[in-house]
Amino acid sequence: MKNKPVGFRFTTNKNDEITIFHQGRTAANLRGSKASAFLNFAANATDDELQHRMARLTGNYKRGNER
Repeated sequence: MKNKPVGFRFTTNKNDEITIFHQGRTAANLRGSKASAFLNFAANATDDELQHRMARLTGNYKRGNER
């Protein structure tokens, strides 16, 4: 992959809500079934796969003329 998404990280709070950050700023909040699905994916994902998934969830995906 030429332009890999980077700079994403996430945290989980006591209510099982997930906050995704991009370069230190809040990019998305996940609750309920979306948060559970994300945590299940994150348990077995590589860092590149996890960065890609967070980019898709935040809408920061496919800028320009990627195919």
